[in-house]
Amino acid sequence: MDAVFTGIVEELGEVVALEGLGDSARLTVRGPLVTAGATKGDSIAINGVCLTVTGSSDGTFSADVMGETLSRSSLGALGQGSAVNLERPLRLDGRLGGHMVQGHVDGTGTITERRTSDRWDVVRISIPPPLARYVVEKGSVAVDGVSLTVSALGGDWIEVSLIPETLARTTLGRKQPGDTVNLEVDMIAKYVERLLGGRS
Repeated sequence: MDAVFTGIVEELGEVVALEGLGDSARLTVRGPLVTAGATKGDSIAINGVCLTVTGSSDGTFSADVMGETLSRSSLGALGQGSAVNLERPLRLDGRLGGHMVQGHVDGTGTITERRTSDRWDVVRISIPPPLARYVVEKGSVAVDGVSLTVSALGGDWIEVSLIPETLARTTLGRKQPGDTVNLEVDMIAKYVERLLGGRS
């Protein structure tokens, strides 16, 4: 069974190393909270990408990143010292505080605008046309693994509003126009489309 996440970031981690291995890479991340109790084979989401722990020690863990993941997400652009959002999978007795997130990134978007107010920031993100059809206003989207509500949308962009807690506890507080973010749209919309398409 695939891991399920909530999009509620548990810890800001730091990339220790990203080692290229031809058509794949090995990522090593420092994250004492999510690494505590982690064993080989466990899942941890890094910026919204579900990866399998291949080893852990002293508050760090390693995971292999396949070529498909590198091409579909922003993980390949990480470097030593990069901050990353970390989340362990939802436990069956846990609370679903965000929304159902699979950690299967659908694609990437680019931050095109950031508007700051006294209490929150509004961030506009470009979204690839094939993904735009799965997003609705007031619906959910995961941006770099963070569960957010879509506050506005256009044909090729979405906007999300970031409260102080999100700004302080995730990488989205640091992202600026031009930065790339991972996007995972609502999986229920994709299933509905597939089912409706199968009837016609």
